[in-house]
Amino acid sequence: MSARAETIEAAGGVLWRTGDDGRWYAVIHRPKYDDWSLPKGKLDPGETHPEAAVREVEEETGWRAELGVELGVVTYEHDGRPKRVEYWGMRAVAGEFTPNAEVDELRWLPQHDARALLSYERDREVFDRFVASLD
Repeated sequence: MSARAETIEAAGGVLWRTGDDGRWYAVIHRPKYDDWSLPKGKLDPGETHPEAAVREVEEETGWRAELGVELGVVTYEHDGRPKRVEYWGMRAVAGEFTPNAEVDELRWLPQHDARALLSYERDREVFDRFVASLD
């Protein structure tokens, strides 16, 4: 009899900011997976999903952010375990990106370019939810 793998709980966000020329979105590159994704990460013990979203986005992007609209949950398998990620729209407040071992590049892009760069359909779906929430 095998035990069911424990679900990995994580949180993240669609990080955005505005400039004179419109709204820009952060997309990160993770060298371990050689992919482009939305910032996210696992919950620490005792941490809530909203707390983890704010912390993880700042850890991966260098930007403090305000939690905004809830964007729902994405589930998938990661390394043979179920993973559940809760997402929010998150407005960048202040910060600066510094490359590190986990995230080596951050790009601020307009909507179409940001969506096109994302490696996974599940990230594009979350991104689309955020864009739809602006209407």
